[in-house]
Amino acid sequence: MKKTKATGSSRFHRDKRRKHRHWQVTVYYHDGEKFARVYIDRDRAERFADRQKKSPIVKSTRILEVD
Repeated sequence: MKKTKATGSSRFHRDKRRKHRHWQVTVYYHDGEKFARVYIDRDRAERFADRQKKSPIVKSTRILEVD
């Protein structure tokens, strides 16, 4: 059996048609609620997440690259 080399690239980086990526910011609140927003710019997504973390009712935030 031949070993195959694992490639580190995801399908997001292989698609030449993509002009921009999408970043989803998910905000988790202490009462169990969730809120999500999608950005095209990673920097704006990070700034939104940092702004939300300052609130006392926010438990955590997460940024994911989505299709």
